[in-house]
Amino acid sequence: MKKWKLSTFLQKVFVYGMAIIFVSPFLISVLLSFKSKQETAKSVLALPEVLHFENYVEAMEKANIVNSMKNSLVVTTGSVLLVLAVAAMAGYGIARQYHKKAFRLYESVLMGAMMIPFQTLMIPLYRMYKDLGLLNTRFGAIVLIAGFNMPFAIMMFIGFIRTLPIELEEAAYLEGCGKAKIFTKIVFPLMKPITVTIAVLDALWAWNEFNVSLLVLQKNSVKTIPMQQYVFFGEHSSNYNMAFAAAVISMIPIVIFFLLCQKHIVEGMTAGAVKG
Repeated sequence: MKKWKLSTFLQKVFVYGMAIIFVSPFLISVLLSFKSKQETAKSVLALPEVLHFENYVEAMEKANIVNSMKNSLVVTTGSVLLVLAVAAMAGYGIARQYHKKAFRLYESVLMGAMMIPFQTLMIPLYRMYKDLGLLNTRFGAIVLIAGFNMPFAIMMFIGFIRTLPIELEEAAYLEGCGKAKIFTKIVFPLMKPITVTIAVLDALWAWNEFNVSLLVLQKNSVKTIPMQQYVFFGEHSSNYNMAFAAAVISMIPIVIFFLLCQKHIVEGMTAGAVKG
């Protein structure tokens, strides 16, 4: 009994310790966003004497937060919807033909695609986008971000769909349903946990995406939130308090989305990892 209590205590200490480590950067960001430069110079962790809400007002004006957040919402929503639409169908097609060697090979190709560094593709992608007229367009960013997130999403869908009983599809096929109707009416509703999981993960990645935005979105009118963070850092001076205020504002939409969908994430991740 003592041994069990000791192990339980150590587990709780570890869990709470890790929670503090992961939450502390967020708390420090909020703390610094309400402090002045002088207070930050004295002590980073000390509480502010007065809450400086003007940091948020000035940050929104200087970083053009309203427009950049609109761009981030458009790019994130578009890329997530594109990934879900394509990856769900691709994952279903591969999963139901997984007994064939060619489809198992295709899954290996997807895994290999995830290992290609973005930096090796920057120059050819830039030249291709310039020739196609997709530079400084939100559509171009949506397609590129969705393309980089697609392999992981397809592999997650493959693992999840292989856990679904094929008998339901066979019964629907005998009733006269076509493949498209079987997928939309029977299979896709059963994929809700993994669909929500992929939507949340892709939304987090797309919202925080920097490399693609730096490459494609260079005009102020189409810049996303991560790109606008740089306006607070100059060659000779930096305003960390306004930078953290802008960062806190940019966190709000994606944190709300995560909290609304978090109950589906563990279930989707666990089921999607099953290889069978």
